[in-house]
Amino acid sequence: MAMAVAQHRESSSGSISKLLDAGKYVRYTAEQVEALERVYAECPKPSSLRRQQLIRECPILSNIEPKQIKVWFQNRRCREKQRKESSRLQTVNRKLTAMNKLLMEENDRLQKQVSQLVCENGYMRQQLQAASATTDGSCESVVTTPQHSLRDANNPAGLLSIAEETLAEFLSKATGTAVDWVQMPGMKPGPDSVGIFAISQSCSGVAARACGLVSLEPTKIAEILKDRPSWFRDCRSLEVFTMFPAGNGGTIELVYAQIYAPTTLAPARDFWTLRYTTTLDNGSLVVCERSLSGSGAGPSAAAAPQFVRGEMLPSGYLIRPCDGGGSIIHIVDHLNLEAWSVPEVLRPLYESSKVVAQKMTIAALRYVRQIAQETSGEVVYGLGRQPAVLRTFSQRLSRGFNDAINGFNDDGWSLMNCDGAEDVIISVNSSKNVGATSNPVNSISLLGGVLCAKASMLLQNVPPAVLIRFLREHRSEWADFNVDAYSAASLKASSFAFPGMRPTRFTGSQIIMPLGHTIEHEELLEVIRLEGHSLTQEDAFISRDVHLLQICSGVDENAVGACSELVFAPIDEMFPDDAPLLPSGFRIIPLESKTGDTQTLATQRTLDLTSSLEVGPVTNNSTRDSSTSYNTRSVLTIAFQLPFENNLQDNVATMARQYIRSVISSVQRVAVAISPSGVSPAAGPKLSPGSPEALTLAHWICQSYSYHLGADLLSDSAGGESLLKQLWRHQDAILCCSLKSLPFFIFANQAGLDMLETTLVALQDITLDKIFDESGRKALCTDFAKVMQQGFAYLPSGICQSTMGRHVSYEQAVAWKVLAADENTVHCLAFTFINWSFV
Repeated sequence: MAMAVAQHRESSSGSISKLLDAGKYVRYTAEQVEALERVYAECPKPSSLRRQQLIRECPILSNIEPKQIKVWFQNRRCREKQRKESSRLQTVNRKLTAMNKLLMEENDRLQKQVSQLVCENGYMRQQLQAASATTDGSCESVVTTPQHSLRDANNPAGLLSIAEETLAEFLSKATGTAVDWVQMPGMKPGPDSVGIFAISQSCSGVAARACGLVSLEPTKIAEILKDRPSWFRDCRSLEVFTMFPAGNGGTIELVYAQIYAPTTLAPARDFWTLRYTTTLDNGSLVVCERSLSGSGAGPSAAAAPQFVRGEMLPSGYLIRPCDGGGSIIHIVDHLNLEAWSVPEVLRPLYESSKVVAQKMTIAALRYVRQIAQETSGEVVYGLGRQPAVLRTFSQRLSRGFNDAINGFNDDGWSLMNCDGAEDVIISVNSSKNVGATSNPVNSISLLGGVLCAKASMLLQNVPPAVLIRFLREHRSEWADFNVDAYSAASLKASSFAFPGMRPTRFTGSQIIMPLGHTIEHEELLEVIRLEGHSLTQEDAFISRDVHLLQICSGVDENAVGACSELVFAPIDEMFPDDAPLLPSGFRIIPLESKTGDTQTLATQRTLDLTSSLEVGPVTNNSTRDSSTSYNTRSVLTIAFQLPFENNLQDNVATMARQYIRSVISSVQRVAVAISPSGVSPAAGPKLSPGSPEALTLAHWICQSYSYHLGADLLSDSAGGESLLKQLWRHQDAILCCSLKSLPFFIFANQAGLDMLETTLVALQDITLDKIFDESGRKALCTDFAKVMQQGFAYLPSGICQSTMGRHVSYEQAVAWKVLAADENTVHCLAFTFINWSFV
């Protein structure tokens, strides 16, 4: 017995020593480390077979056991992970340090502003107590523009004096209290925000300010921002007429700029300004600008009636370098857009600081941040396109659309005679170069020219972001495939006889292929494929698909003052980097009175059930909605460009006029459908927000789930609106579809709409089979009989698809019959997708 115990102890100690030997530290030679690093670069996590192969192929590793090789790779991966995490934390720490410094400066500025207001308040009290008959205007904090009558703007000394004064006024706005800045509604600063944004509360003109941190050097940032047409989409041109050095090492430039009109109802703007670039004593780089008195440079004689001279009050960029790299930017835009020159209904657009903030100030900071991320390699785009190329595509689409809306005479545009109604404007450009690219080989030789049909209309109580999303996702509701095919054929033929066109039928299906997006997804660039089939047997196997290059922006409903756009142009399937573009599209601009600039808007709502989720009776909700949240107006501008032959100009003009009117009619129908106060005759019966039908369906869904599965769908089953609230906010996607031969969805909670990437107004256009792939449809057909027989079925984990073509995975799905109140009638089928996420 003692011998057995001794043998057991010896064997145990032997096995322990072997384990210790196997796990002991091994000191590798430089050659061995080099060999392992080469393998690690190819495969950071090699398999057991690969490690054994490595030992056989590398004699210098023959004395090392496979387990030791495994441990080396584990340690190497751990070191790599720690290195990346350390680098990330250092970057975050630098950003937080700079942002903290920025916030401290902002706090100091606000404290100075409070002190100034306290002094002014005390002064006003003294005036009131003295019962002064006149009001002393010196207490106002309104920024005024000094007159330059005492200075000569025609010689360098006078210009330098103006430049120094511009610098002082700009700095007082950027970091001082010259303007009463208030936080931009809906743009709260935070760790994930682009920057800190503010608009003017009370000053002449409209003004906006932005502060942010960018990982670029000051000189690079100044170079980007001075190239205004590259980031300001409404800037038609910017020309430097004169540039000379200032005595302090800076430069003074005389600049002439033209700004597009955003709609057909207003003239464009131009500016004659002095731009001063200099470096401060603390190392900060400043680019400031202001308008000069006098006519200065101007548009060509042909286009002069299409412009109104605007005024730029002291504005610019303050760029301060940060310790450890990067820069802090202060941007100020202060303009007087001469609102008197536009129709009264459009004046809020020219009197809104929020619009200036979105179009210029915020856009500038976002663009610089975008360039910084692309430079660092953080942005990866699809289809092998370089970021600069995709940016150029977006700029060309936007510029071409603006050219079509404005129709400047010096570009060759002229108006055709209207038919009396004048609801649609027809412009013709016989000299227009469709290609408009640097490579003339890829430009199209026009035998006739380009015709543009455009119109503007007012919309009441229609959220622009919701309307643009609908137009993007449901093109078949408003577009004519034959018109798209007509435009697309111009890219494949040198003339517009289009001998290659054949009778084609549009299937109604569109595939959206993303190309890229900006850092906050405020603009999307994508390729749209419209699926078409030939109607003739001999061409049945020839593709009739039409491809469009498209940008979509302004889809965020919480972006106050943002413009929503959908601009597209036909392209060839294998479009080159300088492919010719002929843009058309929609632009929706919210109109808001200047008095509302300093008030935070009521919470924006889409066409969903959220309006039922507020405390209070449903009738009160609808009354409040009509007077607050949805009592807003916007202006919609539509412009479509079509090529034509000289002998077909009148025919194409008639077709274009009819097509625009058809599109307007479709958009009006859609606008009525998505308007919270409207009823859609085309959409059929649907669950309107706050309706009794929505509350009833929510009750039936929960009751039927409990009846069939013996468990509660919601944690706290309560009646009335509380039940609807819980169902709407449920973390899992819950959807209901009709019991038709082709089932379509009739209800979805918020998670369901997010999963399908759609809205309630578009929900009924989605059929059940479209969200599943082939295997999913087979599994659904297999379990459908079980659902109808026993009332429910558990579906295994799988993959479904959103309306945007993105794949969605889910751990489990449950299907059950939704019974009406009598528990004998099946109202619809309900599905819940548990723990879903985008793949």
